[in-house]
Amino acid sequence: MSHPGDVSGLKALFDKGTIAPNEVVAILGKTEGNGCVNDFTRGYSTFAFQVLLAETLKISREEVAKHVAFVMSGGTEGVLSPHANVFVRSQSSSGKQAKSKRLSIGVSHTREFQPEELGRVAQVNEVARATKEAVQDAGIDSMADVHFVQIKCPLLTSVRIDNAHARGKTVVTHDTYESMGYSRGASALGVGVALGEIMVDRVIDGSICKDWSLSSAVASTSAGIELMNCEIIVMGNAAGTDSEMVIGHSVMRDAIDSEAVREALRAVNIPVDGIVAPTAAKRIVNVFAKAEADPSGYVRNVRHTMLNDSDINNTRAARAVVGAVIASVVGDPMVYVSGGAEHQGPAGGGPIAIIARL
Repeated sequence: MSHPGDVSGLKALFDKGTIAPNEVVAILGKTEGNGCVNDFTRGYSTFAFQVLLAETLKISREEVAKHVAFVMSGGTEGVLSPHANVFVRSQSSSGKQAKSKRLSIGVSHTREFQPEELGRVAQVNEVARATKEAVQDAGIDSMADVHFVQIKCPLLTSVRIDNAHARGKTVVTHDTYESMGYSRGASALGVGVALGEIMVDRVIDGSICKDWSLSSAVASTSAGIELMNCEIIVMGNAAGTDSEMVIGHSVMRDAIDSEAVREALRAVNIPVDGIVAPTAAKRIVNVFAKAEADPSGYVRNVRHTMLNDSDINNTRAARAVVGAVIASVVGDPMVYVSGGAEHQGPAGGGPIAIIARL
């Protein structure tokens, strides 16, 4: 994308007949804003894609939003490149099913949340319900075949906080930036509960963004101002599809865990020792990862300053670091790295998934 509202690439695919507009089920993108509360590039990009689909399909934007999941993650620091991934689902023309499990995508939407529900168990439970719905939508019959769950979730603003107070309710935090972490964390815990990674009785309001022993190995959540519900994209491998792609994942233990990148590559049968060979790199469709500044203040027993920088939010620095690590292995900076990994992998690390052509 040359700018956040650039939908020319998708329009060109429509014009060429490469993709049918009614086959689009999800759009996952990286925009070049700051990724913080006031990042309006996410909403701008979502709006632009919704308008294109609405005009092409001759339906309203509201109808488009009901059927397509839009997840725009702000922040392309360092070498990260703004881009959009378009997921489509179509009826097989061959009528044949692959012998092995192949890439399948499922989408779902939660109901809209009240401000006082964000970052609390109510959000966890609703996300868990909707995640199971998305797994079913993907036709995935085993939770072990789910390799990445991308969620766009809401955050608190001063207006939303005032709305809760006017109704006699309390909110999880009055810091709007901090609310992004609570919403991401609650959404990630919902994924963990849905997939059986976390026992539901271990999740209470007091454990959200507090008990770092609770995490999902496949959850990736991104908070934004442009919505009040959660939009969920489940990626996994399923029988009954003739997709030419597969997905696999690993978990980065910290921000410089390049070996986890290689483990994810091997999970989709891409051979790699140091960096990916150019011929093998052509099979990589995209890499999806989470990044965060280790809350301990250390990376491999060495102090980092990302949590103490008053000029640059720590999520921005973390995206730049992880983006560079991944790009150095796969040889391509057009990768999806989302900041803020609360309950998404171990503290300081995060899930990493790769979609590759067979």
